[in-house]
Amino acid sequence: MASEHTPADDVVYDLVSVQYHALKAAQTYDKYQQDAHDHAEIREFFAQCAEEDARRAQRCHELLAQVTGSSQS
Repeated sequence: MASEHTPADDVVYDLVSVQYHALKAAQTYDKYQQDAHDHAEIREFFAQCAEEDARRAQRCHELLAQVTGSSQS
């Protein structure tokens, strides 16, 4: 799989883009949780969103390593 793709391929760009946006969103949800300080259910929802985006970013990292032939760190 690694030999089929270079860092300039669309699939690599797409994975990096999803990873970036997932990490950015996970960071933003921290602010949203602070804003919802009196609403436990809403804070929990934002925490769940952050966890989902963190997992999505990690999966992108794994897929990027496969596609580019890099070792994961």
